[in-house]
Amino acid sequence: MDNPERARILRIMTEASDILIVGGGLNGAALALALAQTGHSVTIIDSLAETTRKNAAFDGRSYALALASQRLLAAIGVWEEVVANAQPMLEIKVTDGQAGFGPSPFFMHFDHAEIEEGPMGFMIEDRHLRRAFLESMQGFAAITRISGRSVTAQGHSDAGVAITLDDDAVIQGKLLIGCDGRNSGTASRAGIKRTGWGYDQTALVCAIEHELPHYGIAHQFFMPPGPLAILPLTGNRSSIVWSERTETAKRINDLPKAEYLQVLRPRFGDFLGDIRLQGDRFTYPLNLSVANSFIDEKLALVGDAAHGLHPIAGQGLNAGLRDVGALAEVLTLAGRRGEDIGSALVLERYQEWRRFDTTTLAMATDAFNRLFSNDNSLLRIGRDIGMGIVGSLPGLRRGFVREAAGLTGDLPKLLQGRAI
Repeated sequence: MDNPERARILRIMTEASDILIVGGGLNGAALALALAQTGHSVTIIDSLAETTRKNAAFDGRSYALALASQRLLAAIGVWEEVVANAQPMLEIKVTDGQAGFGPSPFFMHFDHAEIEEGPMGFMIEDRHLRRAFLESMQGFAAITRISGRSVTAQGHSDAGVAITLDDDAVIQGKLLIGCDGRNSGTASRAGIKRTGWGYDQTALVCAIEHELPHYGIAHQFFMPPGPLAILPLTGNRSSIVWSERTETAKRINDLPKAEYLQVLRPRFGDFLGDIRLQGDRFTYPLNLSVANSFIDEKLALVGDAAHGLHPIAGQGLNAGLRDVGALAEVLTLAGRRGEDIGSALVLERYQEWRRFDTTTLAMATDAFNRLFSNDNSLLRIGRDIGMGIVGSLPGLRRGFVREAAGLTGDLPKLLQGRAI
């Protein structure tokens, strides 16, 4: 007689991949491509349906990619798919002040001409990046994508790892990687705790169209409630990341479009002429959240699953792509030496490479936010003088430009534009 359990057993049995990635966002997709190109088989589990990822309309969300991150995208074959929709960032202007009173006379001005490598970075809309990653992954037989499914359980043994999906399917591999954001279920199921705190700040995010050209200049205006970033998009458009106290941000975001713009205009100024909203508006609560460990048994964390930073320096995605480059390099070199890629010895190399760097960055963004997001007159004088000093010293200024371009520190090969 037929076994009544046969259908269920067949449904849950799947082929094993070398590496299982939980999270179908930008970091997960970038890591899948980097690993597939070095000979690993990868299964990526995305809780969103593929049509949702692929057919996203313009919604105002964008990313500031450092030059080093652009090199990684070029190395894994994604850049050519998005370059036509990328806006180079040629200058960055940083000022301090209050809404309606204009900026302080002391400021910092960084120009890409002070380095030889090219623009400091590029602004790219979320919709273009996601579509490019999806299309690039389709070209690799080594990448298996599972969309619209969530992970409900995970486990490990000496032989490797296994995850269970919400349809009872079980997938096996040698290593599990969590790319599933600040509320990472992968980290939580492994018992990895987090250290962090909230800022009582919320980011208001939108895109605007303006009358005058931006000339590829990014602006960061520090005000007592929080910073306002004006980041150039293609055409006469800019992305806005505007931080306010949480209660104030909610009131502003609830306003009709016309009234929302009335609140934004005195903060924005008139240097780009008349402005109007494009696409939707979003809010994101701001906090610092760093995993106490980036690794566990047969497991590694990447991107926001490992570290959630304040967006004050626009380094969230860039830090995640550094994780991608470092982990792909560590695993590939270990595999070539015949090591078990899921071993503690191999994973510890990744943690040693990335944990100090990201913790330092997290503390720096935290300190910078606390220094500038207040109206203390003594601190205001001190930071204005500091910005004036930095702006007047070419050597120090060049160092800041290289930092903004992501060219400092121990860079993985992919972020140098080199193959592993």
